[in-house]
Amino acid sequence: MQFLDEYQEIVAKAVEKYIFKDKPTELYDPMNYIISHGGKRLRPIMVLMANDMFGGDLQKAIKPALAIEFFHNFTLIHDDIMDEAPLRRNQPTIHTLHGINTGILSGDALLLKAYKFFEDLEPDLFKACIRVFTHTGLLLCEGQQYDINFESLPNVTFNDYIRMITYKTGVLSASSFEIGALIAGADFKDAKAIFNFGKNVGIAFQIMDDYLDVFGNQEQFGKKHAGDIYENKKTVLYLLAKEHATEEERKELDYWYSKKSDNVDKIYSVEKIFRRTKVDEKTLLLIQEYNEIAQGYLNKLSVSDEKKKPFIELANYLLRRES
Repeated sequence: MQFLDEYQEIVAKAVEKYIFKDKPTELYDPMNYIISHGGKRLRPIMVLMANDMFGGDLQKAIKPALAIEFFHNFTLIHDDIMDEAPLRRNQPTIHTLHGINTGILSGDALLLKAYKFFEDLEPDLFKACIRVFTHTGLLLCEGQQYDINFESLPNVTFNDYIRMITYKTGVLSASSFEIGALIAGADFKDAKAIFNFGKNVGIAFQIMDDYLDVFGNQEQFGKKHAGDIYENKKTVLYLLAKEHATEEERKELDYWYSKKSDNVDKIYSVEKIFRRTKVDEKTLLLIQEYNEIAQGYLNKLSVSDEKKKPFIELANYLLRRES
């Protein structure tokens, strides 16, 4: 999509402009490493898109957009440490290259640098954006803790899972759109509608992420295949399998999820149950359901249909990732 390419170029130039040249290099080089392997940089693009939608000044929104990007990468560094993940975006993770201590420090420094990107905003707008940004960070931490808790909890419900991924993923997309709208001067109703659009797109995106963990192309996905099964994560695939499995299959799932192992037999056995219970098909339907909820919030915005088109295209693009 041309509009996405244009936004990516804007963000890439901004990242390059604010590359870290500070010392000690042992702290800042890992930070440069992760932000330079930035993937599609979708969340800062969301800030810019919402800002444009409501007629804002793009230059005013660039630094807050970078705040979102730096914050996102901070969470990825710490997630990879907690998950003991060897790869991120098909590249070795920071803690793999530099050790856990440097990974923690570099992540912390990225978070603090993110806050500095809001400093140029006028006081009332600064306060509003920081309120959204900080609340998002706290929810994300709560979501991460729920995710960790679920690994050892025997009974995780679908609602538990949706709350967890809303906090871990949905609210960051939602807040990216909301911050862009606030900087453009959007009213409260529109800012909340675009927030809810982003939240539901983010939920759908995370469900797709869970789907691709098992059913995706590993090279294109850029992560270890079936990492969620190895980590005993109670994803939507697991929950749907438990719901639709036979009693014997449920016992087998309980057995494999009682131990953390990348044993090929575990991966093979769990995947086989997933396929027998057709959780791949059921998951794709669920993704479409949340996409439709998101579109409903988009329809509530007091802007022209023409201005909504890029948001529809973005949602469809995110949810048609290569599998």
